[in-house]
Amino acid sequence: MPMRPNQFSMLQFAFAVAAFSLPAMADSLAGQGSSDSLTVERARPGSVNAVRLAAAAGDALPKSKDALFDDDAAEPAEVPATRDSLFDDDESSKAQKPAVGGRSAPAAPAGIRGFVQNEMAYTVAKPRHWSGMMTRADVTAQGNLASNVKWKLGARVDYDANYALTDYYPHAVAHDQRANVLLRENYVDIGAGDWDFRLGRQHVVWGEMVGLFFADVVSARDTRQFILPEFDILRIPQWAARAEYFRDDFHAEFLWIPVPSYDEIGKPYSEFFAHTLVPPGSAVFRNEKRPSRSLSHTNYGLRLSVLRDGWDLAAFAYSSMNVAPTFYRQNVANAQPTLVYQGRHERIDQFGATLGKDLGYVVIKAEAVYTRGQRYEVKDFNDPDGLVRQDTLNWILGLDYTEFTDTRINLQLFQSHVIDHNSAIIPDRNENGFSVLFNRKFGDRVEAQALWIASLNRTDWLLRPRVLWNFEKNWRLALGADVFKGPALGFFGRYDAKDRVYTELRYSF
Repeated sequence: MPMRPNQFSMLQFAFAVAAFSLPAMADSLAGQGSSDSLTVERARPGSVNAVRLAAAAGDALPKSKDALFDDDAAEPAEVPATRDSLFDDDESSKAQKPAVGGRSAPAAPAGIRGFVQNEMAYTVAKPRHWSGMMTRADVTAQGNLASNVKWKLGARVDYDANYALTDYYPHAVAHDQRANVLLRENYVDIGAGDWDFRLGRQHVVWGEMVGLFFADVVSARDTRQFILPEFDILRIPQWAARAEYFRDDFHAEFLWIPVPSYDEIGKPYSEFFAHTLVPPGSAVFRNEKRPSRSLSHTNYGLRLSVLRDGWDLAAFAYSSMNVAPTFYRQNVANAQPTLVYQGRHERIDQFGATLGKDLGYVVIKAEAVYTRGQRYEVKDFNDPDGLVRQDTLNWILGLDYTEFTDTRINLQLFQSHVIDHNSAIIPDRNENGFSVLFNRKFGDRVEAQALWIASLNRTDWLLRPRVLWNFEKNWRLALGADVFKGPALGFFGRYDAKDRVYTELRYSF
C-alpha cells in the first residue's frame, strides 16, 4: 500500500527524533547517576527478592473480575473480560480506568496481528555507552476450529545490534542477548458448557496491581533488562493445562504445568546482572542448574473467585519450582580463596488472596501472598551454602483515581514481612514501600506519565518519566528515562550507575 505524503513526513520526523534525542537526554541526566563460568572481580550487591517488582509504567489494571487471561500482545497487564473474549487484542477497546465485575468485551475476529518495535537505550553513567539497540518482531495468529474450539499461535524474534556493533560487553553476554527466537502463546481452547479448557503455552495472570508483581505468582519473566520492559515483553508463558468452571458469579480455575518455564536472568557482566552478593576478590558463576523434567518438578494450583455486592474476591494455592533462581554459594580453598555460585530452583508453596471494589471514581484493589520455603542469601561469607530458609507474607493495597478528565492517579502501599526474621539476611523484617503513577492524556495523540516506586526503609527508588506520541495510525513513538537511586544493597540502588534514556518506535498491525 503506498504511503501518503503527510504520513511519510511524519515518519521521517519520528525517526529523526528517535535518532537525535538520546544524546540530549543523556546530557540532562548525566549528573544524576553516579562461557560455562565467568570470573567476577568486583563487588555486586544482593537482591532484595522478598517483593518481586515489575516497573512497567502505565500498565493498566484488568477491566473486571473475569479478566482471567493475558492475551493482549500490546498491553498484557489488561486481560479479556469474558470467556468469549479470549482473543480481544484491540487496543481501542481498553478503558482508561478498569472496572470491577462485568463481562462486556466482544471477541476479536480471527486473523494475524502483532508489532515491530525498535528500542534504543543509552546509559548516561560513565563510561557512557549504548546499552540497547533492540529490534523486536512479534506475530500472533488466531482462529476457530469449531464454534467451541479456538486456537492461537505466536512467536517473537529479538535482535540487539548493540552486541554486534560494540564490544562493551563480554562474549558470553553478547551470545546470550544478541538474538533470541521465543515462542509466545500457543494453545487450543475448548469450551464445554460451564467448563473451559486451555492446553498449551499460555499466560496465567493472577495479579492485578499496577507496575508490581504480588499475586502474579505463575508467570516467569525475562529480567535481562531488569524490570524495565513492558509486561508483554517481560512475561514468559508457561506450558500448562488449565480447566475453568463458571457458574453465575463464581469461577474456579485448576492449573497444571508439566514443563515449567523459568526466569531468564542473563550472564555476569551484563547490564543488569546483580542477583547475588559478591565480596571483593574472586568469584566464579557456574551455569544455572534447572530442575529435570519429572512429575515431582511440575507446578500445580487452584484459584477460586466470586463477585458479591460489587466486591471481587479471590483466593489461590500454588505449589511450584521457584521461577527465580536462588544462588547457592561454595567456598573453594585455593591459593586464592574463591567463592563459587550456582543458581538453582527449589520448590515453594504460595497461598494468596485478592480483592477489588469499584466505587465510581476510585477502584480499590488489594493482594496478599504467603510464601513458604523461599531461601534468602546471608551476608556471612563463611556460611556453608550462603542461604537460609525464610517464610514471608507480602501484601499490597492500591487506589486508582480517575475523577479528572484524561487523568489517572494510582497510589499503592506495600510490605514484605519476613516471619522469624534471620538478622543475617539482607532484607529487614519489614520491607515497606510505595508507588505513585500519574498519567495524563493530551488529546488523542500525546500521553505523558511518571511512575515512582520507592522504599520507606531507606533511600532506594526508581523514577520512570515517559512521553508517548501516537503520530500516525498504528504508529507510536516513546521517549523516556529510567533513574535509579539507593545504596549498593538496595533493590534499585544496586543499579545506581545504570541510569539511562531511551526511545521506542513501534508499528502495530
